[in-house]
Amino acid sequence: MKDGPSIVRIAALIGDHTRTEVLTALLGGKALTATELADVAGVTRQTISAHLAKLTDARLIAMESQGRHRYFRLADDDVAQLLESLMGVAFRTGAVRLRSSPRDPAMRKARVCYDHLAGELSVQIFDSLVKRGALAVSADGLALTGNGQRFFNKHGIDTIPLQQQRRTFCRACLDWSERRHHLAGGLGAALLKNILAMRWAKREHDSRVVTFSKQGEESVRAMFRLG
Repeated sequence: MKDGPSIVRIAALIGDHTRTEVLTALLGGKALTATELADVAGVTRQTISAHLAKLTDARLIAMESQGRHRYFRLADDDVAQLLESLMGVAFRTGAVRLRSSPRDPAMRKARVCYDHLAGELSVQIFDSLVKRGALAVSADGLALTGNGQRFFNKHGIDTIPLQQQRRTFCRACLDWSERRHHLAGGLGAALLKNILAMRWAKREHDSRVVTFSKQGEESVRAMFRLG
């Protein structure tokens, strides 16, 4: 039977090595130029332009112009979720890179997944929020409870405007390295933004790694009652 949308075109686009490198680079949440993406993928500017055109046409990435410059980013949170899920399958089945990066341990501890926090620490945060009744998990998905709203408001995150945005307010995202869930959606993005604003952690240059200071990690662990 041939039911539902065809995934052949999308699978073929993502399956190309150069385009995979582009999408993975954009998973860090930053908009990058064609030149920057060509450097990441190890190809010429002419070659990257053809790949970017295909990804844009398929609505996997979006392009923004600022003056003479053009910047590329992932089209939306759904594309990021798809990529993170594929990484989880690849990790589970042993399809890993031949050479491990020195950043791999740090990536597994804390990293950016599009615009929210992923990794070991984020999974612990998610579990804590569910355990304390701030998040409710059901067959319909993830929901913020009254306790959760009071908790986030107490810590400087106003949840009302977030719920009025067009994007998904909160959802569970399967973490590729932990194989458990972390918090995504508008609420997950607001949480990461708050952590960075408090200077508890910082984004590493040219990487998805998020590095917590000793005091910052202690503050997060105290906030979420992590062991």
